[in-house]
Amino acid sequence: MSVQRRRGQLVKVWPSMVSVDNRGNEQRMVDTNTEPIMVTAAFIPQRSAKAEVPGQQAINVTRMLVRHDVVDIDLWARIEWAGRMWDVVTPPSYHHGTRHNRHWSIDIRERPSG
Repeated sequence: MSVQRRRGQLVKVWPSMVSVDNRGNEQRMVDTNTEPIMVTAAFIPQRSAKAEVPGQQAINVTRMLVRHDVVDIDLWARIEWAGRMWDVVTPPSYHHGTRHNRHWSIDIRERPSG
């Protein structure tokens, strides 16, 4: 069950940035030096799998629906939601829909703790 977008949950989003290493190579990475962007989003669980063998990690993927423009959210952005950190799994996908259905959908995966 998803939480309706109008009564969605607050999410912190750290956008990505381009950094140049000491060899002059450009690298894309999460920008943790700036204040996170606060957005309201709804969430729909996509898939999850428990770790069955010691050393495996549980997989928890959720679709995040956002009505805001998501300019700097890409595969290197970081999300904080429900007290946990999440990685972006798929680039934002725009869904135009009809009337009030316009939104961006982004699949996110929970980062392993520790």
